Amino acid sequence: MTLPLKKTYPPMEAQPAPDLPSGPEWQYEPKWDGFRCLAFREGKHVDLMSKSQKPLTRYFPELVAALAALKAQRFLLDGEIVIPGDGGISFDALLQRIHPAASRIAKLSQLTPSVYVVFDLLVDDKGNSIADLPLEKRRKQLEDFFRRYVKSNKFIRLSPVTKDFAEARKWFQMGTALDGVIAKRHDLPYQSGERTGMQKIKRQRTADCVVGGFRYLEKQPVVGSLLLGLYNEKGLLDHVGFTSSFQSKDRPALTKKLKSLIKPPGFTGKAPGGLSRWSTKRSMEWQPLEPKLVAEVQFDHFTGGRFRHGTKFLRWRPEKSPKDCTMRQVERENRSALDLL
Repeated sequence: MTLPLKKTYPPMEAQPAPDLPSGPEWQYEPKWDGFRCLAFREGKHVDLMSKSQKPLTRYFPELVAALAALKAQRFLLDGEIVIPGDGGISFDALLQRIHPAASRIAKLSQLTPSVYVVFDLLVDDKGNSIADLPLEKRRKQLEDFFRRYVKSNKFIRLSPVTKDFAEARKWFQMGTALDGVIAKRHDLPYQSGERTGMQKIKRQRTADCVVGGFRYLEKQPVVGSLLLGLYNEKGLLDHVGFTSSFQSKDRPALTKKLKSLIKPPGFTGKAPGGLSRWSTKRSMEWQPLEPKLVAEVQFDHFTGGRFRHGTKFLRWRPEKSPKDCTMRQVERENRSALDLL
C-alpha cells in the first residue's frame, strides 16, 4: 500500500485510570466492547489490522465490502469492531469470527453481521496523513468524511463524542455494549503506540456469589480457585466463573474450611466445563460444595452467562443468604448503548 501510514502503524493506546478526568482539555467517548481495528483503504484494496498489528481482514468480509464500496479511494480509520446481539453487543459472537474455516466466517458474517464504530481519521480522502493534527481538528474532518462518504451505512458508524462531563458519566449506566468511557486530550496529535493523552475508565462492579466448588492448585494440596455460582430464574445454581485472588498464607486454612463442606452436586444448573486442549486432567478437577458460603467479588464483564475474566475476591458475606445470590445482580440497564450511534 502507498498510504503515508503503513499497516505496521501502532494505534494510540489508553492509560487505565480510576476516575474520569475533568477539565476543558478533555473530550469523552464510549469505550466499545469489541476488537480495536485500523482500517486501511487504497483503491480497491482494504486491510483491517488489530491493535497488535495482526490481520483481521479475512474474519470480517462484510466490513471489507462496506469499506471498499465507499467513494473515497484512500483513507485510514481508527475504530472498534463490534457485533450487535442480545439487545446490546455480543463479545462471544465476535470471538466466534476468529475461525480457520472461510465457509464458517462467511456464514457468520450473514447471521451475525458486524459493525465498525469509527472514532478517528488518520489519513484523509486525499491520501494525506493528518495524524499530527490535534484531535479536535481530526474529529471535524472525520465528521465531514462521514457526511460526504458514509451517511447511513449500517456497517460503518460514527462513535459519539462529548465534552460534557455529566453526559460522559451517564454512559457508565448504559447496557452491555459499553466497556466504560474513554477520555482524550483534544489538543494533542495522535499518539501512535503511546498512552499519552488518552485514558480508559472502566466501571467496576460487584456481585455476591455462592461458592459451589473449588479447584486445587496444580501441584499443591491447597485451594487454587473458588468456583462461583448464581441462582437462575428456575432456582438452579449456575456456574458463572471463578476467583483466585487470595494470599498464599490464607490458602491452608481456607482449604480446611472448604473440605468440611464437600458435598455433591455443587452446581444444580450449569456446571464447570470439562477438559479442553489447553487444560490437564488435574487442572480441571473440582470439588463440589454445599451452597453455604457467599463471597463478594469485583468484576468488569458479565456476558454469555458468566464472568468473562477472573474476578477479584473482596470479602466473605456470612450474613447473606445464598438463595439471594441471583442473576439479577449482573443484569444491566436494558437500554442498548447502540442507541448512541
